[in-house]
Amino acid sequence: MRIAARENRCQEPIKSTMRHEPDFFEDQELVLVYVARRLKEALALEKALDAAGVNYAVVPAPYTSGVLFHSQRVGAFFYVPAHFVEQSRKVLQERGLKPYEGSPVVY
Repeated sequence: MRIAARENRCQEPIKSTMRHEPDFFEDQELVLVYVARRLKEALALEKALDAAGVNYAVVPAPYTSGVLFHSQRVGAFFYVPAHFVEQSRKVLQERGLKPYEGSPVVY
């Protein structure tokens, strides 16, 4: 029985990802499209961007939250090359997420 379980694990497909380190993009301009505040949210977005074939980078960075009581937290900042901005915003909107719409942030 244990041997059968091992064989099944070996037959699982290798998962590919469109996620890359920022250095992978070399001199391409990376544009901020979303800031995930929770791990569950970030993982779901990674899965959606992978399925859509969008190359992206995720950078953990601090952000400030709260109106009266400010606190510093760490979020997952999603960057995409400029030519993937519209496609990634469409993916975000399809999942009910609001794309980053502040002043353009380039990595």
